[in-house]
Amino acid sequence: MVRIVVCDDEKQICDRIKAMAADFFHRKNVETMILRFSCGEELLKYDKAIDILFLDIQMKGMDGMETARRLRQSGFKGFLIFITVLKEMVFQSFEVQAYDYLVKPLEKQCFERTMERLFVSMRNASEANLLVRKGRESRVISLEDIMFCEIIDRKVYLHLASSEIIDFYDRIENLETKLDDRFFRCHRSFLINLRYLESYKNGSAYLKGGQEIPVSRLRSKEFSSVILRYMKNI
Repeated sequence: MVRIVVCDDEKQICDRIKAMAADFFHRKNVETMILRFSCGEELLKYDKAIDILFLDIQMKGMDGMETARRLRQSGFKGFLIFITVLKEMVFQSFEVQAYDYLVKPLEKQCFERTMERLFVSMRNASEANLLVRKGRESRVISLEDIMFCEIIDRKVYLHLASSEIIDFYDRIENLETKLDDRFFRCHRSFLINLRYLESYKNGSAYLKGGQEIPVSRLRSKEFSSVILRYMKNI
Protein backbone atom coordinates (compact mmCIF):
# COMPACT_ATOMS: atom_id res chain seq x y z
CA MET A 1 0.00 0.00 0.00
CA VAL A 2 1.21 3.51 -0.87
CA ARG A 3 0.39 6.07 1.81
CA ILE A 4 -0.32 9.47 0.24
CA VAL A 5 -1.00 12.78 1.95
CA VAL A 6 -2.28 15.95 0.26
CA CYS A 7 -1.86 19.17 2.24
CA ASP A 8 -3.49 22.24 0.68
CA ASP A 9 -5.92 24.80 2.06
CA GLU A 10 -7.95 24.68 -1.18
CA LYS A 11 -10.35 21.75 -1.03
CA GLN A 12 -10.81 21.75 -4.81
CA ILE A 13 -7.06 21.25 -5.35
CA CYS A 14 -6.94 18.47 -2.74
CA ASP A 15 -9.87 16.66 -4.32
CA ARG A 16 -8.29 16.90 -7.79
CA ILE A 17 -4.94 15.53 -6.62
CA LYS A 18 -6.61 12.74 -4.66
CA ALA A 19 -8.63 11.72 -7.72
CA MET A 20 -5.65 11.81 -10.10
CA ALA A 21 -3.36 9.95 -7.67
CA ALA A 22 -5.98 7.28 -6.98
CA ASP A 23 -6.56 6.81 -10.70
CA PHE A 24 -2.83 6.62 -11.45
CA PHE A 25 -2.08 3.94 -8.87
CA HIS A 26 -5.26 2.03 -9.71
CA ARG A 27 -3.91 1.67 -13.26
CA LYS A 28 -0.66 0.37 -11.74
CA ASN A 29 -2.60 -2.15 -9.63
CA VAL A 30 -1.25 -0.55 -6.45
CA GLU A 31 -3.46 -0.03 -3.40
CA THR A 32 -3.44 3.45 -1.87
CA MET A 33 -4.49 5.25 1.29
CA ILE A 34 -4.95 8.99 0.67
CA LEU A 35 -5.42 11.55 3.44
CA ARG A 36 -6.04 15.29 3.26
CA PHE A 37 -4.86 18.08 5.55
CA SER A 38 -5.72 21.75 5.20
CA CYS A 39 -2.71 23.31 6.93
CA GLY A 40 0.86 22.63 7.93
CA GLU A 41 0.14 22.72 11.66
CA GLU A 42 -2.43 19.94 11.24
CA LEU A 43 -0.05 17.86 9.11
CA LEU A 44 2.77 18.09 11.66
CA LYS A 45 0.53 16.42 14.26
CA TYR A 46 0.15 13.35 12.04
CA ASP A 47 2.55 10.69 13.32
CA LYS A 48 2.07 7.88 10.78
CA ALA A 49 4.39 7.06 7.87
CA ILE A 50 3.94 8.95 4.58
CA ASP A 51 5.26 7.65 1.25
CA ILE A 52 4.22 10.57 -0.97
CA LEU A 53 3.39 14.09 0.20
CA PHE A 54 1.77 16.71 -2.03
CA LEU A 55 2.34 19.99 -0.18
CA ASP A 56 1.10 23.47 -1.05
CA ILE A 57 3.76 26.13 -0.56
CA GLN A 58 1.39 29.03 0.11
CA MET A 59 -1.02 28.27 2.93
CA LYS A 60 -2.57 30.24 5.76
CA GLY A 61 -0.49 30.03 8.90
CA MET A 62 2.67 27.97 8.47
CA ASP A 63 3.69 27.86 4.81
CA GLY A 64 4.63 24.68 2.97
CA MET A 65 8.37 25.36 2.95
CA GLU A 66 8.57 25.66 6.74
CA THR A 67 6.29 22.64 7.13
CA ALA A 68 8.61 20.63 4.89
CA ARG A 69 11.68 21.71 6.88
CA ARG A 70 10.11 20.55 10.14
CA LEU A 71 8.98 17.27 8.61
CA ARG A 72 12.49 16.53 7.31
CA GLN A 73 13.97 17.44 10.69
CA SER A 74 11.59 14.99 12.37
CA GLY A 75 12.68 12.16 10.05
CA PHE A 76 10.28 12.28 7.08
CA LYS A 77 11.96 10.40 4.21
CA GLY A 78 9.12 10.15 1.72
CA PHE A 79 8.74 11.72 -1.71
CA LEU A 80 7.87 15.41 -1.46
CA ILE A 81 6.07 17.17 -4.31
CA PHE A 82 5.35 20.88 -3.91
CA ILE A 83 2.22 22.52 -5.31
CA THR A 84 2.74 26.20 -6.12
CA VAL A 85 1.69 29.20 -8.18
CA LEU A 86 5.14 30.76 -7.75
CA LYS A 87 7.76 29.13 -9.95
CA GLU A 88 10.53 31.16 -8.31
CA MET A 89 9.89 29.30 -5.01
CA VAL A 90 11.10 26.11 -6.64
CA PHE A 91 14.75 26.97 -6.02
CA GLN A 92 14.15 26.82 -2.27
CA SER A 93 12.70 23.33 -2.65
CA PHE A 94 16.20 21.87 -2.94
CA GLU A 95 16.74 22.70 0.74
CA VAL A 96 14.11 20.15 1.76
CA GLN A 97 14.91 17.51 -0.89
CA ALA A 98 11.74 18.00 -2.89
CA TYR A 99 11.26 15.42 -5.63
CA ASP A 100 9.34 17.74 -7.96
CA TYR A 101 6.84 20.58 -8.05
CA LEU A 102 3.50 21.07 -9.78
CA VAL A 103 2.33 24.51 -10.86
CA LYS A 104 -1.27 25.60 -10.36
CA PRO A 105 -3.61 25.26 -12.15
CA LEU A 106 -2.78 21.57 -12.20
CA GLU A 107 -2.59 19.95 -15.61
CA LYS A 108 -3.25 16.22 -15.82
CA GLN A 109 -0.48 15.71 -18.39
CA CYS A 110 2.14 17.30 -16.11
CA PHE A 111 0.83 15.33 -13.16
CA GLU A 112 1.10 12.07 -15.09
CA ARG A 113 4.69 12.80 -16.17
CA THR A 114 5.73 13.47 -12.59
CA MET A 115 3.99 10.35 -11.31
CA GLU A 116 5.51 8.10 -13.96
CA ARG A 117 9.00 9.25 -12.96
CA LEU A 118 8.15 8.93 -9.29
CA PHE A 119 6.77 5.41 -9.78
CA VAL A 120 10.09 4.33 -11.33
CA SER A 121 11.96 5.94 -8.42
CA MET A 122 9.74 4.11 -5.93
CA ARG A 123 10.41 0.76 -7.60
CA ASN A 124 14.15 1.40 -7.57
CA ALA A 125 14.04 2.47 -3.93
CA SER A 126 12.03 -0.61 -2.96
CA GLU A 127 14.95 -2.79 -3.98
CA ALA A 128 16.81 -1.44 -0.95
CA ASN A 129 13.83 -1.73 1.38
CA LEU A 130 12.15 -4.44 3.42
CA LEU A 131 8.37 -4.69 3.46
CA VAL A 132 7.23 -5.73 6.94
CA ARG A 133 3.69 -6.99 7.42
CA LYS A 134 2.20 -7.17 10.90
CA GLY A 135 -1.47 -8.02 11.07
CA ARG A 136 -3.30 -5.69 8.71
CA GLU A 137 -0.54 -3.12 8.69
CA SER A 138 2.43 -2.90 6.34
CA ARG A 139 5.56 -0.82 6.71
CA VAL A 140 8.54 -0.21 4.43
CA ILE A 141 11.91 -0.25 6.24
CA SER A 142 15.12 0.91 4.59
CA LEU A 143 17.80 -1.78 4.77
CA GLU A 144 20.26 0.99 5.55
CA ASP A 145 18.43 1.64 8.83
CA ILE A 146 18.59 -1.95 10.10
CA MET A 147 21.55 -2.61 12.42
CA PHE A 148 20.79 -6.25 13.10
CA CYS A 149 17.99 -8.79 13.07
CA GLU A 150 17.29 -11.16 15.94
CA ILE A 151 14.87 -14.07 16.12
CA ILE A 152 13.30 -15.24 19.38
CA ASP A 153 10.58 -17.90 19.48
CA ARG A 154 9.58 -17.56 15.80
CA LYS A 155 9.40 -13.77 16.05
CA VAL A 156 11.84 -11.49 14.21
CA TYR A 157 13.08 -8.31 15.91
CA LEU A 158 14.56 -5.63 13.67
CA HIS A 159 16.91 -3.37 15.64
CA LEU A 160 17.11 -0.02 13.86
CA ALA A 161 19.82 2.63 14.06
CA SER A 162 17.23 4.95 15.63
CA SER A 163 16.97 2.48 18.58
CA GLU A 164 13.45 1.52 17.47
CA ILE A 165 12.71 -2.22 17.51
CA ILE A 166 10.16 -3.66 15.08
CA ASP A 167 8.82 -7.17 15.66
CA PHE A 168 6.87 -9.48 13.36
CA TYR A 169 6.48 -13.19 12.71
CA ASP A 170 8.73 -14.75 10.09
CA ARG A 171 11.43 -17.37 9.71
CA ILE A 172 14.98 -16.10 9.67
CA GLU A 173 15.60 -18.19 6.54
CA ASN A 174 12.86 -16.23 4.74
CA LEU A 175 14.16 -12.93 6.03
CA GLU A 176 17.67 -13.75 4.83
CA THR A 177 16.48 -14.06 1.22
CA LYS A 178 15.00 -10.53 1.36
CA LEU A 179 18.24 -8.86 2.50
CA ASP A 180 21.26 -7.95 0.38
CA ASP A 181 24.95 -8.74 0.75
CA ARG A 182 25.57 -6.10 3.41
CA PHE A 183 23.91 -8.55 5.84
CA PHE A 184 25.57 -11.66 7.23
CA ARG A 185 24.04 -14.43 9.29
CA CYS A 186 26.66 -14.78 11.98
CA HIS A 187 24.55 -17.00 14.23
CA ARG A 188 21.42 -19.09 13.87
CA SER A 189 19.48 -16.30 15.59
CA PHE A 190 21.23 -13.18 14.26
CA LEU A 191 21.76 -11.30 10.99
CA ILE A 192 23.98 -8.23 11.21
CA ASN A 193 24.40 -5.25 8.91
CA LEU A 194 28.15 -5.08 8.19
CA ARG A 195 27.88 -1.31 7.75
CA TYR A 196 27.51 -1.02 11.54
CA LEU A 197 30.31 -3.44 12.43
CA GLU A 198 33.08 -1.87 14.51
CA SER A 199 35.13 -4.88 15.57
CA TYR A 200 35.19 -8.65 15.81
CA LYS A 201 37.00 -10.55 18.54
CA ASN A 202 36.63 -13.54 20.84
CA GLY A 203 33.60 -14.89 19.02
CA SER A 204 31.61 -11.65 19.16
CA ALA A 205 30.78 -8.91 16.68
CA TYR A 206 30.65 -5.41 18.16
CA LEU A 207 28.39 -2.90 16.46
CA LYS A 208 28.22 0.88 16.60
CA GLY A 209 26.20 1.75 19.66
CA GLY A 210 27.81 -0.95 21.78
CA GLN A 211 25.73 -3.98 20.78
CA GLU A 212 27.55 -7.29 21.15
CA ILE A 213 26.35 -10.05 18.80
CA PRO A 214 27.52 -13.67 19.12
CA VAL A 215 29.27 -15.28 16.14
CA SER A 216 29.00 -19.07 16.07
CA ARG A 217 32.18 -21.14 15.73
CA LEU A 218 30.83 -22.71 12.55
CA ARG A 219 30.51 -19.28 10.91
CA SER A 220 33.59 -17.54 12.30
CA LYS A 221 35.93 -18.41 9.41
CA GLU A 222 33.39 -17.37 6.78
CA PHE A 223 32.66 -14.22 8.76
CA SER A 224 36.30 -13.13 8.60
CA SER A 225 36.31 -13.60 4.82
CA VAL A 226 33.04 -11.74 4.41
CA ILE A 227 34.36 -8.78 6.42
CA LEU A 228 37.47 -8.50 4.21
CA ARG A 229 35.38 -8.77 1.03
CA TYR A 230 32.95 -6.14 2.29
CA MET A 231 35.74 -3.73 3.30
CA LYS A 232 37.23 -3.94 -0.20
CA ASN A 233 33.94 -3.02 -1.83
CA ILE A 234 32.96 0.01 0.25
